[in-house]
Order: sequence, then structure tokens, then C-alpha cells
Amino acid sequence: MAARTISRCFVVSTRSYSSKADKNVAFLGLGNMGGYMAANLVKKGFNVRGYDPSKDALSAAAKNGVSGATSIAAAVDGADVVVSILPSNKVVLDAYLGQDGVVKHVPKGSLLIDSSTVDPNVPKQIFPVATESGVAFIDAPVSGGVMGAQNATLAFMVGGNKDDFDRSLPMLQAMGAKHFHCGGSGAGQVAKLSNNMLMGITGMATAECMNMGIKMGLDPKVLLDVLNNSSARSWSTEVYCPVPGLVPTAPSSRDYDGGFKNELMVKDLELASSMALGIRSPIPLGAVATQLYRIVQSRGYGQKDFSFIYQLLKEEATKK
Repeated sequence: MAARTISRCFVVSTRSYSSKADKNVAFLGLGNMGGYMAANLVKKGFNVRGYDPSKDALSAAAKNGVSGATSIAAAVDGADVVVSILPSNKVVLDAYLGQDGVVKHVPKGSLLIDSSTVDPNVPKQIFPVATESGVAFIDAPVSGGVMGAQNATLAFMVGGNKDDFDRSLPMLQAMGAKHFHCGGSGAGQVAKLSNNMLMGITGMATAECMNMGIKMGLDPKVLLDVLNNSSARSWSTEVYCPVPGLVPTAPSSRDYDGGFKNELMVKDLELASSMALGIRSPIPLGAVATQLYRIVQSRGYGQKDFSFIYQLLKEEATKK
């Protein structure tokens, strides 16, 4: 029998928040996710200085105890740890490797934690430059959405050296409930993109089948109860039901606001598709999901939660 190589992620569930060595945190990106994450660090006793190009984001963060900085260089001056959550490959690379970026201005010995969702090659570019400059770097994308950021229940998927992961735990535990070391640099991104492609597929499938059953005359509450107590049960049925009014905490019950934006789902699916193409891994369902979420975005609903796809399917079903 041929030998098999098995890759494992390990979950860490300890809940200690104190760190004598790392108390000064620079936080880059204070938007829907980052604002709450930075606020939770403040709640756990960290000194947080934040930077965001948006003055509104800086003002909102200041109300939660985050001091503001006028640039990345100013934010990371004297920092023990840098945490970032930024929107794209280019923004992350510029923030870390640019002339005014983190690596050139952060003190030696600092720990850099990037929680953005990007191509796995991005952390692989940053890691050796950071290491050569005398600072540690891990990629630590998150799952859990805005509610998870607000409630400090995020799941972190981390790529990088195990010692750096261990050092990051006080910060990660202040912002989240689960923390996985998934392997070397870039492994966190691989785990995150795999997770989000499955989330997109199951979300699409849940919307499709809920729409079909309701159109056939089933009571939506009865149908959801059946699904949640049968073999089709999933996170998309239990927590994130796409049909409004059935799960009060789901974005669908808030006019699809305050969740994981459809445009971000498209971005993540495109990143996952590119990753799959590079290794020739077949993703037929992922490809279909990507196209359907693109249609939602093309119709002007990119800012709505990705579960808005239910409304697209419902609309198509009513056409004669």
C-alpha cells in the first residue's frame, strides 16, 4: 500500500488572556470585523492603537478605547504585536511590504498576525521577508462573521511556526473562541478558503431546497424543523437559515444586513477557485456556487448577506 501524507489541524481551547510580554497591539483595518476585534482586545486589557483610512472607522474605534494613528508606520511604532484584517491581496502586501509598511517600521521581535482572507501565496511572500527582518509572521484568517467578531466567538485558522502560534494565543483568545494551528505559512488561508467554499455551497443548496419545498406548499417552519432533525442538517439550516423570520439571529431576518456580504463571498470563492485551478483539483459545485453569487452581485445586492441568494431563487421561481 502506498504511503499517505496526512495533514491535520489542531484545536486549542485554553482560555487565558494574560501576557506580560505582549501588551501593546497595533490594529490595522477597523471596519465591520476589525472594529469589534480591536474593541475586544481593549476589553481584555491590551493597549490598542489602530489605523484605518476611514475617519469614521477611527472615530467608532475610539469610542471603544482604541487610540488612533495617522499611518501604518505610526500605528506600529513601539508595538509588541500587529493584528490586521484587510480587504485584498494587494492591500495586505502593500501594508506589510510597502515603504511605509509594517515590516520596515515595526520593532524587531514583534509578532505580526494577519487575519485577512487572501491567496495563500500572499503570506508565503510576507513570511520570509518578515523573518529576515527579525519579526515573526502568521496568517490567521477568521470564520464567524460580524456576529462572531462582536461576541469574540471567532474561529482562527493559523499558518506559520508553532512557537509563533503559541505566542499569539493571548490575542486570539481575546478575539475568538477556537484557534487552530493548521501548518506552515499559508496553511491558515488554505483552511479558510476550503471552509468558505463549502459554506457557499451549503448555503446555496439550503436556499435552493427551502425554496423548492415552500413553493410546493410546505410550511417553512415545518420544513426547517425537518431539515434540522434529519440528515440534511447543517450550519446553514441551524444558524444561517436563508428564509426570513425562521431564525431570528440570522441575517435573513434582518433584511440580509449585518452578515457576510455577498461581495466577500464572491471574493473568497474566486480565491478558492484560483487555488483549486493551481493544483488541478476539481470543484464542480464550487464553480456553480461562484457563478450564482456573482449573479446576485451583478443585480446590485453585493452588500447584502450571501444568503440573499434565496431571494434570487425565489424570484426566478415566481417568473412565468
